[in-house]
Amino acid sequence: MGFDKTLLLGKTILITGAGKGIGKSCVQKCVDAGANIIAVARTKHDLEQLKEYAPSQIEIWPLDINSDAFYECLRGLTKLDGLLNNAGINRVAPMLEQTDDNIDDVISMNIRSVYRISQAALPALINSGAGTVVNMSSQMGFVGSPNRTLYCMSKHAVEGLTKALAVELATQNVRVNTVAPTFVETPMTKPMLENPDFKKFVYDMIPMKKIAQTDDVANACVFLLSELSAMITGTSIKIDGGWTAQ
Repeated sequence: MGFDKTLLLGKTILITGAGKGIGKSCVQKCVDAGANIIAVARTKHDLEQLKEYAPSQIEIWPLDINSDAFYECLRGLTKLDGLLNNAGINRVAPMLEQTDDNIDDVISMNIRSVYRISQAALPALINSGAGTVVNMSSQMGFVGSPNRTLYCMSKHAVEGLTKALAVELATQNVRVNTVAPTFVETPMTKPMLENPDFKKFVYDMIPMKKIAQTDDVANACVFLLSELSAMITGTSIKIDGGWTAQ
């Protein structure tokens, strides 16, 4: 099961947080649909391994997305068909235990970088004639959850930015949407889900009684990056098994 191999043919798409997990799956799914990818992550080894998947279609930028070097490369692009702001972090703790460093880190990575990257990429997206931005949000951008004040705050901000930017750019033929997953099975979440109490909490909240896979999220991203979603902007696809429907 998959998309037509020509769905994204000829399109250049930049994906942040591309080295592992959801980002890696997004790169592979977009490549399978014909796209040329600029894969961005801090760990060069991860990107080099990823490039082996399709050497002629994947360009790697082993850069920190908050670095001057990254923005210099980004502003050097003259044309960009798609941008997937996937990189993000989480700091799980009760509000009374959250440190100033945690607050700053989450805001910097989950909000400020999404804004700055989108801003820097806009000229190239506009030049494409039909640019598309997909921001990685979360079901936590629509609800609250214990010990996740920082993460919920950041993802609610991403949803707000997405709507505002979609309205602002509509007449310039640039679409902006989000994908909002529930808990996804990745190397990062595996230890969390091995905790019986936490696993029970998650499964009790998901009517479908299963955890999302990285390809579930990547498929939604491919759809939004493609012309199949040509009339969709300012909205979100929730990959949450029904969590937010309750």
